[in-house]
Amino acid sequence: MRHRIAAVAASTLLVLAGSAGVAQAGPDSLYAPSALVLTVAQGDEQAAVVRASTLSCAPTAQGTHPDPEAACAALAAASGSLDGLLAAPAPDRACPLHYDPVTVSADGVWQGQRVSWKHTFSNSCAMSTTLNGNGVFAF
Repeated sequence: MRHRIAAVAASTLLVLAGSAGVAQAGPDSLYAPSALVLTVAQGDEQAAVVRASTLSCAPTAQGTHPDPEAACAALAAASGSLDGLLAAPAPDRACPLHYDPVTVSADGVWQGQRVSWKHTFSNSCAMSTTLNGNGVFAF
């Protein structure tokens, strides 16, 4: 039941974020919509969402994300490729070898193109070293 509630909440955020982005991108707009719902979930396949945030990057950075400017800048630097946010883990930081999966996801639109992305890390330490402080999932 908890997973279903989280999924409905995330879907609702997606609809709200998507409609806000579409409303801003009229025929005379210079900006393609870029609005995402970002989630962090505990688990892998049927992960239970523990945190969610909205992020809109065009024409200005906004949303419920605590630092939308930094998150939008990181996405822009990766050319909107969420796989581009994944870096080689920091070599000076060792993580425990226990399996406690954490799954991050992004759903919405980036520069007018539909996005549905998910990545599972072996644990939260592996997530933070692989995302290397880019701030997109720091909420």
